Amino acid sequence: MKLPEDVRQFLVRRFQSKQREWLIGEAGESQWPLEVPLSIPTEQAALRQVDGVRAWVSAWQGWQGVGTLSWCERRWKALGVQRLPEKLALRSPEDVALWIGESARWVRAQSRYQTLTARWPVLAQQLPRYFDVLADYGDADFRRLAEMLDWINLNPQSNLYPRQIPVAGADSKWLDSRRGLISDLVATLQGDSTGERDFFRRCGLRAQPQLMRMRVLDPELRARLGGLGDISAPCEEVASIDIRPKNVFVVENLQTGLAFDDLPGAVVIMRLGYAVDVLGQLPWLQQAQCIYWGDIDTHGFAILNRARTYIPSLRTVLMDESTLMSHRDLWVEEKDQHSSTELPLLTSTEQKLYQSIKGNACGQQIRLEQERIRWDVAWNAIQASIR
Repeated sequence: MKLPEDVRQFLVRRFQSKQREWLIGEAGESQWPLEVPLSIPTEQAALRQVDGVRAWVSAWQGWQGVGTLSWCERRWKALGVQRLPEKLALRSPEDVALWIGESARWVRAQSRYQTLTARWPVLAQQLPRYFDVLADYGDADFRRLAEMLDWINLNPQSNLYPRQIPVAGADSKWLDSRRGLISDLVATLQGDSTGERDFFRRCGLRAQPQLMRMRVLDPELRARLGGLGDISAPCEEVASIDIRPKNVFVVENLQTGLAFDDLPGAVVIMRLGYAVDVLGQLPWLQQAQCIYWGDIDTHGFAILNRARTYIPSLRTVLMDESTLMSHRDLWVEEKDQHSSTELPLLTSTEQKLYQSIKGNACGQQIRLEQERIRWDVAWNAIQASIR
């Protein structure tokens, strides 16, 4: 026996699962009216729960809401003739939305869908994927989205930086949180099925240059650069620097690299994260001894694995089991582990430790951030690594 609240919960689920096709109108007329059976019990079931049946009938007798409620008669031997609620019929998505308190969202989504598809019919099948955008964006955000799509569609190869686009309020923060949405809709507008996922290439925009942060740790090397010791520059400019270090450290986090003291013949590259691909662009790095130091967690090893694609001889420091176990009191949780079960470019020892961490052999999703390692221990290991 479905009470009004049971019907509401059913309609909430139905609305969530069908709102996209309802928006397009794919369901057609055959789905409407939507009939919700109210699950009339058998006489035997009614006899087992007489009070429950009375409460169920009473709830529907006092119900006043959207839809057409149908009643029927049951002639039962023991209970006699009973008039019972049989089904509820709803005429349209508007009725469902009103029933569950989603009327304003539905009307707004439908109106905006019609506005955008009137402007760009090609978006008819794609837009319903973004029902929440259509339903929940404020008026200013929706206007910016429409204006942004219009401008990019008319200027597909502008080569401007995003902030140069003449759309009011579309600042960097606004754009950054909507790159996927805009890229997807622009691809549909352009009829492009190449699968290009880069926001800038997809929209014909210019990305800010990727900056590399590097410290020159050798006074003699700094002298060759006019005394410059802390460099933040586009990767292609760093690649062209006339410098031939003997040792190149690559560290995952910024403050770790800032903590390095002077070291003969050495530089340290900081805070690349997964952008270690840029290491392949540095010709002077290929002649140096390269050492990677990252967090001891699954992502630290994944970055190391990726870096070895460009520097096969890349060694590590302070990424071993001994370092991990001797700093147990400083472990924290790695909330989202890397998805790979195996990283092919790790050494057998590194692979074993990666598997141990990923398999929670030492504790639940543990990680040791490199900054937490006692600096006297770290600095001694760093110096020993290049002797």
